[in-house]
Amino acid sequence: MTVDAASRPVGVDIQESEQNRAVIEAIEADNADATVNHMPGMVRVTAPGRLVIRREGVEERLGREWETHEFQLAIISYFGHIKEWDDDEIVIAWDH
Repeated sequence: MTVDAASRPVGVDIQESEQNRAVIEAIEADNADATVNHMPGMVRVTAPGRLVIRREGVEERLGREWETHEFQLAIISYFGHIKEWDDDEIVIAWDH
């Protein structure tokens, strides 16, 4: 059975912390199909095909400016490819 890139799950494991909760909440708000699983010390966020992390959404929840490179400090691992990473958003998806 072949699974196309649009439905193949992508995701990210994020360290559980007060600051990272804003990141997790923003990801969940911007990705309607996202599933959030809380585990001891980490949170796994998955979505079919594509996961978007938007700077603006994180800033709204965090109450301060947030630069996308700060995401590197939050993540434990990810699955999928980093399709885009600029000052405004990060996109994790499969190429094929």
